[in-house]
Amino acid sequence: MTSFIGTETSLLANFKAEVKTSVPNKTNTKKVIVDKFFENNFESFEDFVIKDEKIDFYLNGEKLISVMSLKEHQDAHIVGFLLSEAVISSLNDIKLLEVSEDGLSVFVEADISNIAYENLFKQKTLTSGCCVGVTGNAEKAFDCAFISTKYSLKSSFILKQMSEFNKSSKLFDDTGCVHKARIVLEDGTFFETEDIGRHNAIDKVIGLVTLNKKDLKKSVLYVTGRLSNEMVVKCVMHKIPIVVSKAAVTFEGIKAANEHGVTLIGFAREHKMNVYTHSGRVFLD
Repeated sequence: MTSFIGTETSLLANFKAEVKTSVPNKTNTKKVIVDKFFENNFESFEDFVIKDEKIDFYLNGEKLISVMSLKEHQDAHIVGFLLSEAVISSLNDIKLLEVSEDGLSVFVEADISNIAYENLFKQKTLTSGCCVGVTGNAEKAFDCAFISTKYSLKSSFILKQMSEFNKSSKLFDDTGCVHKARIVLEDGTFFETEDIGRHNAIDKVIGLVTLNKKDLKKSVLYVTGRLSNEMVVKCVMHKIPIVVSKAAVTFEGIKAANEHGVTLIGFAREHKMNVYTHSGRVFLD
């Protein structure tokens, strides 16, 4: 199995846009002094906290949005975000992609859908995620096709992959403050990202897969956060047929998954999981 965790985005030589990819930031934590109280006593010690920063996205010369995020993989982040919101339809729409030297600004020049761009602000909805995000898709402004793929997996295989995914990372061990997202392709290759927000993590990992020109139509998305409506919509926009979380799902998430053909799996832990929609893609050994 091939991993792309923490690596610089790899672009194929024939990608027509001028691209300068970001170098992953290795300093996502800060040391702080903490006074920890134990009933009537306390002690001071050094601890690590996550270093979240404001990242500015610019599109065609204008400020698009600011997000609170980790500096790592911000080139992939904006690509995943623009695709998820249907502002661009494919990687070919991008003419230039550049990340500033300090990693706090990302610049994109692209052919865009003006309707989708305007919808980001007209239909703006605060999401239910941590590090509150914005989406223009929550009211189904775009018609999403039904995912009709026959791609299926053994239940034991999904649980095995989830077990591997659930292993904590150094960043989580240091801070306890990040979500993860992993996309596993049909051939076993996987891409993984981390961020303080579950939406950010998903947009980043989708961006990584896209920048590497891989097909998402036979893939599984594994996440650490709850699966609400807007999380499912991201999967629909990219034709990801199966999404799995160790956490809960919401009623609106189930409705969206059922309507658009996503196999929605929650509480995937150890030897059990709940399959809420389109369970025909999961079969026993």
